[in-house]
Amino acid sequence: MNGLLALSASDLMALKEALRTGRLPAPYLPTLIERIVPRAVSGDVSAALQGMAAAGTNREGLVAALGLLAAARAQQPSIDEVIELVTTGPEAGTITNRDTQVVVQELFRNAERTVLVAGYELFQSAPLFRTLADRMVEEQPPSVRMFLNVKRPLGDTSRESDLIAAFAHRFRMQHWPADRNLPEVYFDPRSLALDAKQRAVLHAKCVVVDGRTAFVSSANFTEAAQERNIEVGVLVRSPIVAERLVAFFSGLISTGVVKRAL
Repeated sequence: MNGLLALSASDLMALKEALRTGRLPAPYLPTLIERIVPRAVSGDVSAALQGMAAAGTNREGLVAALGLLAAARAQQPSIDEVIELVTTGPEAGTITNRDTQVVVQELFRNAERTVLVAGYELFQSAPLFRTLADRMVEEQPPSVRMFLNVKRPLGDTSRESDLIAAFAHRFRMQHWPADRNLPEVYFDPRSLALDAKQRAVLHAKCVVVDGRTAFVSSANFTEAAQERNIEVGVLVRSPIVAERLVAFFSGLISTGVVKRAL
């Protein structure tokens, strides 16, 4: 069936009509099929039809099967509807993509049930999170979980608890609107290991909304990254991808890999 799966809905319908009207008779030779579908796949399509016929499928069965396959293909969204390129930076010639800040704010604004945010670097991020914070005080607010990196400065030997407390203070004062409820914030304790060789960072950068849409990007949650830097990301409208990302971060919580900071 690989040859048939390579065809578009319109090609499948054309092949179906050729079979139904008798314009494509058995044994379904490539020389005839290439008049109906692209020549590059005519051999594979011929092999698929001949294989189905050899298995006992008559012409009416082939017509019905092609009709069902065409209908299923027509209902599938195009790749452009599922995956969208998102960039930040100067316009590159004639290439125009959606802007990082626009996409992030749109995701925050339209969230209904859940929002997951993962980020490595924050810098005076309260304005970036204002839209999300405003959603959290509406009548039916989404639940918000954030997974952020907590740093141990070079040469710093402070207690882990002190570094977490300092991070929590900075988050409240610099990175979140002062008059809004706080989200759940998690961090990776390994980022605070005294031994640099044991240290790891939470470097992921993504936004997942309602288990349906995921935005994965190189951009941090800083004004520069969201508005000026050269950054590249993809917006994926796929419940499968979104739910797997949510499951990954939920697993980090349930296994104790990350801990609550706020």
